[in-house]
Amino acid sequence: MLAINKRLELVASYVENKRLADIGSDHAYLPIFLAKEGKIDFAIAGEIVEGPHKVSIKNVKEEGLSNTIDCRKAAGLDAITLEDNIEVITICGMGGKLISDILEDGKDKLINKPNLILQPNVGESFVREKLQQLGYNIVAENIMEEDGHIYEVIVAKAGEMNLTEEEKVFGKYLLKEKSDLFIKKQKLELNKIKYILSQLQKAKEIQKDKVDELEKKYKEIQDIISV
Repeated sequence: MLAINKRLELVASYVENKRLADIGSDHAYLPIFLAKEGKIDFAIAGEIVEGPHKVSIKNVKEEGLSNTIDCRKAAGLDAITLEDNIEVITICGMGGKLISDILEDGKDKLINKPNLILQPNVGESFVREKLQQLGYNIVAENIMEEDGHIYEVIVAKAGEMNLTEEEKVFGKYLLKEKSDLFIKKQKLELNKIKYILSQLQKAKEIQKDKVDELEKKYKEIQDIISV
């Protein structure tokens, strides 16, 4: 059986529906794992790039799951139709802006409000804002570290939500919990901002607006992790 990493295992732990669409499926690892665990009975492994799409088909075939997992080459939610009766969509390992664009571009595929399990690498605020706009409510968030990277997982179901600006950036639940890993991530962000500010200060022409914006962000993060 193909091994999956801890990040995808965490995503898999939130899947509670039988019909899955994994968008940007990266060799179909997640659908294969879930099918082998008996957690799903149908999946679409959507992939826009020819290479990974072909590897997905090969992996699915080798695992004897060709009748369970349908590998489709398509952009975003174009990989699914309403007739597929998808109950849960996973989108992992992309930037938050790209994930929010995929949801916006494919919002006609969200009419039946399938559950969403999203794992942005960066730009989580774009995802949270888009979920709110699309009539979704965040029901769980998690944060984990693997191979030197810190990842957030966002789980959403149909429902109303009214996030504060802080909750959009830092997470509805992560902000309340303020785990050690959450604090670590924010400290890394402070270091990044400090470095950018030092570079901006060296410039011949100071970009005051940019400096003000970064200093405001720095203070905001400091306030959050010092409480």
